Amino acid sequence: MVFTNGCFDLLHPGHVNYLEDAKKLGDVLIIGLNSDDSIRNLKGPLRPVNDLADRAHMLAALRSVDLVVPFSEDTPINLIKALLPDVLVKGGDYVPDDIVGAKEVRKAGGEVIVVPFLGGYSSTTLINRIKQL
Repeated sequence: MVFTNGCFDLLHPGHVNYLEDAKKLGDVLIIGLNSDDSIRNLKGPLRPVNDLADRAHMLAALRSVDLVVPFSEDTPINLIKALLPDVLVKGGDYVPDDIVGAKEVRKAGGEVIVVPFLGGYSSTTLINRIKQL
């Protein structure tokens, strides 16, 4: 079982590529999806652009995603503790030891992997481009 999490607001090719890479690390890919209130706490009152139901629907439609589980806290630590995935994945420039849940997953015998992002894509960049139109 592979687990990753995020907001996945304004789904873009970078997200799709990341999730496809994550899926290759196991048989089942579970996505922990931040609730709308969680995103507002993390990114401000104007986010998310897409609500939880829409973001979950788009993620669930991807062939690489097996299950989408919303969570309302700022971090998915409680979800990670409940699932104890075999592989915990994050993207970008995370340091494995700094990833939420890394300690718990390793203690249970799992591994923590950082998958590089596909350059040139971010939800924030898309939002800023849309504002300029």
